[in-house]
Amino acid sequence: MSARARATVASNPSPAPPDPIAPSDLRAEAFREILYARSEGVARITLNRPEAYNAYSTLTLSELARAVGQAAIDDRVGVIVLTGAGSRAFCTGGDVKEYASRFLRRPHDYWKYMAVFREAVESLLRCGKPVIARLNGIAVGGGNELHLACDLSVAASHIYLGQVGVGVGSVAAGGATQWLSLVVGDRRARSMLMLNERVPAAQAAEWGLVTSVVPSVVRNGEWVVAPTMEEIGWAQKEERGYRVDLRKLDDAVDNLARRLLGMFPECLRYTKTQANYWKEQAWNQTVGHAQEWLALHFATAEPFEGMHAFVDKRPARVSELRQRLAQDGGGDYLHGAPLRSCGSCGETGLPEQFRYCGRCGAPLSTDPDRGPAPG
Repeated sequence: MSARARATVASNPSPAPPDPIAPSDLRAEAFREILYARSEGVARITLNRPEAYNAYSTLTLSELARAVGQAAIDDRVGVIVLTGAGSRAFCTGGDVKEYASRFLRRPHDYWKYMAVFREAVESLLRCGKPVIARLNGIAVGGGNELHLACDLSVAASHIYLGQVGVGVGSVAAGGATQWLSLVVGDRRARSMLMLNERVPAAQAAEWGLVTSVVPSVVRNGEWVVAPTMEEIGWAQKEERGYRVDLRKLDDAVDNLARRLLGMFPECLRYTKTQANYWKEQAWNQTVGHAQEWLALHFATAEPFEGMHAFVDKRPARVSELRQRLAQDGGGDYLHGAPLRSCGSCGETGLPEQFRYCGRCGAPLSTDPDRGPAPG
């Protein structure tokens, strides 16, 4: 290097690399599926997919983990609030349309997806700061699991909580199978997990599933303290003078955040770590196994039927699948066990229910162990 070149380098040093543990200004970053705002010691993260009832995609989960991670290292933040856009849904779990279009095609990718999901859940669990779930709408499936990963929650009175896994061909092993029994007890947890029963906000408060409930239904300017399901329906449609109003929810969340900001931050952090002991035990002992099993399960008939029934808005054909299992008809597979072979082209692994070769179109024998039918 010439003297002139050395002098140029010396006078124009390379910029210092970014500090990995220094917070960046997330407000300047372009999130696509969440909103992030920081004010007066509170970081507010909003799942911003109201057109999909705030169901999360893989991108949503990745952005959520990044936002929580930044809030965790930002000393200007003492409390994190997680919520959803609008008033219909906090979060309804994973985007079933993405499941059907991507992971039924490539079940192997579901393992990768679960890694992103785990990162999002664990960011809430291990961020070292109290996280309040602002339940502005229904919290269903993975949405309730995100809620369970938070420390405290305030629910609007018009919402309900629930799990849907066994009804759509999946298992709620992203927090619900691990934590619901710790929160509401074994029998109540099983009713939510196995029967997919909805738990209205008031009942959720009685069970200890949420920290508190506040009125969110207004009729002609007056708060309805204990709205019926019929009144909730009118409020969501803004009929008969009813509407949803989230002002009391915001007041309650703000009050809870102020109380937490009045506590010593390092004591809060260690209290959260200690209080998470049983949640961490249950999570760490099961979630890796769940990631492996769910990725394999996506290659079977149950999620195919469950996801497509959901997308098509029709009842799932569970009884037909059960009948095939009972008759040893290869119910584990979409079109029967891959036992047939084609004598014409030599293709193997054709489903039992196929009568023609899926490769060359030749008719198959009625005997799965033989080649094409005669004639």
